[in-house]
Amino acid sequence: MTKKLTAEFIGTLWLVLGGCGSAVLAAGVPGVGIGLVGVSLAFGLTVLTGAYALGPISGGHFNPAVSIGLWLGGRFDKKELLPYIGSQILGGIAGAAILYLIVSSSADFQGISSDPGAFATNFYDANVYGVNFGLVGALVTEIVMTFMFLMVILGATHKNASPAFGGLVIGFALTLIHLISIPVTNTSVNPARSIAVAIFADANAMGQLWLFIVAPIVGAVLAGLVAKFLFSEKGE
Repeated sequence: MTKKLTAEFIGTLWLVLGGCGSAVLAAGVPGVGIGLVGVSLAFGLTVLTGAYALGPISGGHFNPAVSIGLWLGGRFDKKELLPYIGSQILGGIAGAAILYLIVSSSADFQGISSDPGAFATNFYDANVYGVNFGLVGALVTEIVMTFMFLMVILGATHKNASPAFGGLVIGFALTLIHLISIPVTNTSVNPARSIAVAIFADANAMGQLWLFIVAPIVGAVLAGLVAKFLFSEKGE
């Protein structure tokens, strides 16, 4: 169990450092910044590489919503659920702390901006990318995107699927999700990722954090229940 929890800690650290780090450090570099597409790829690549590196040990969840969805889908032991979630949150915070140390080492650093989306935080009711999506839009987006992410995971890891391509499919799915939803919420679909960076941001990010905990969990619960029905061998 200790090895599994360590793997989940490291994998979630990598996801936050790689994904959020790409947004904070590389997205807006003048002339060579990676932009929205690059950040989307970075999140997908962290999951892809983490899944192949650490998946053989822990299953490569790196996300409380994934663990919840897998449990409800009948793929994960209930007794491991809370320890996994704890390790994921702590790993995410560690990744955000490393990112903060890097950012704060700049001679120009004057603290984390209070602007929505600063330090890769999630948001709603904020005109960050030229469009202001409200609470309802953010809630629907996060629920649906998490639902689809879990459906892909549960399908790609099914016993009838090709195990060699599971991590690749899941990584591509997370990339697609970010391409769709970064303009709406900065994309969460992962409570650990949202909690981790919000801790280092201002009160506004913490005030909106509830949505990025609740919505991914709701999406994961729905996906787990639907997948349990779809992939059941009864009544085929």
